[in-house]
Amino acid sequence: MNYQQTLDYLFSQLPMFQRVGASAYKADLNNTIELCKLLHHPEKNFKSIHIAGTNGKGSTSHMLASILQEAGYKVGLYTSPHLKDFRERIKINGVMISEQEVVDFVIKHQSEFEQINLSFFEWTVGLAFDYFSKKQVDIAVIETGLGGRLDSTNVITPLVSVITNIGKDHTQFLGETLAKIASEKAGIIKKNIPIVIGETQQETQQIFTDKAIEMSAKIFFADKIITTNYESDLKGIYQEKNKKTVLAAIQQLMNSGFSIAEENIKNGLLNVVKNTGLLGRWQILSENPLTICDTGHNEAGIKEVLKQISLTKHNHLHFVFGAVNDKEIDSILSLLSKNATYYFCQAKIPRALDVNVLYTKAKEFELKGNPYDSVENAIKQAKVNASVNDLVFVGGSTFVVAEAI
Repeated sequence: MNYQQTLDYLFSQLPMFQRVGASAYKADLNNTIELCKLLHHPEKNFKSIHIAGTNGKGSTSHMLASILQEAGYKVGLYTSPHLKDFRERIKINGVMISEQEVVDFVIKHQSEFEQINLSFFEWTVGLAFDYFSKKQVDIAVIETGLGGRLDSTNVITPLVSVITNIGKDHTQFLGETLAKIASEKAGIIKKNIPIVIGETQQETQQIFTDKAIEMSAKIFFADKIITTNYESDLKGIYQEKNKKTVLAAIQQLMNSGFSIAEENIKNGLLNVVKNTGLLGRWQILSENPLTICDTGHNEAGIKEVLKQISLTKHNHLHFVFGAVNDKEIDSILSLLSKNATYYFCQAKIPRALDVNVLYTKAKEFELKGNPYDSVENAIKQAKVNASVNDLVFVGGSTFVVAEAI
């Protein structure tokens, strides 16, 4: 197999959640446990940080990796989804795994893995853990894919666990209430392993505290104990919450013996994109008109994006907007400004919400605009219509942002 054939094979291994949604979800860890056994438990060969949460997981993971790189460590980084290249999911010191490494892993393990019917995400977790083990990383930053308790990554024993925040997302799997979702995320809290909670929320605080007591895990609410004046190249006011979370996690790593200087923290936060290659977080795509994208895609994420838009100087907002078909679209559309011009579109994935359905629904909320047959054409028209002092924003879905980038 060549690289493209290998990717096609991986994407076909039980439909992956990123593309098709609910049918890809598995509600147990049996496959991952068997997978790790077949690989001779690579997850035991490197130290790790485990990160869950509704929003901010990606930014938090990349900030942590950047700081650790600045401190001189060899840092693995496992995140999802990818925006442009599958290999974005698996990096060491900001460098993506090679195409050949992906091909070799799949060829080597294909026959035995097919016997246990692995999903795309399970394959990818196995690839990441095996790669980090072979390359002897000093530490790996591991982001959950969905939830926590039953997420395929939840076989590691990290030095510190992190839960960024809790919002309503993936409710068909994790529960309809913040409390139920928090219970699922709390599944990453391990025996005697410190847990950092990024945001103190009334509905979830006691759930995390009770779980921490049950697991004899020290618990730290970052927003209660951390103040920060550090600057970062990741723009957006929502990053202030993530920075506090990161600093609390770094403190726990230092308590476990990692040597991280003040200068490493400062430079790590200033050079996240350079060090890790993070994409899609309040990312400027072009100037004149100013065109920005952001991957915020659920109700809480869109609220943060809208705050940032309000703080960005512009005359008129041109909003290129698409969504996936398993989000609570009414609650998101109800947040959007009636004063903007909308360019409705759908990404090229099966999970995308049909643009005509989106357009019809948006009219119910008095949002003015037109449907377009592609993300590309929606952006082109927005730029044509925008005056020099207007703002073009691209968002609503990670996959719309991926095509924009």
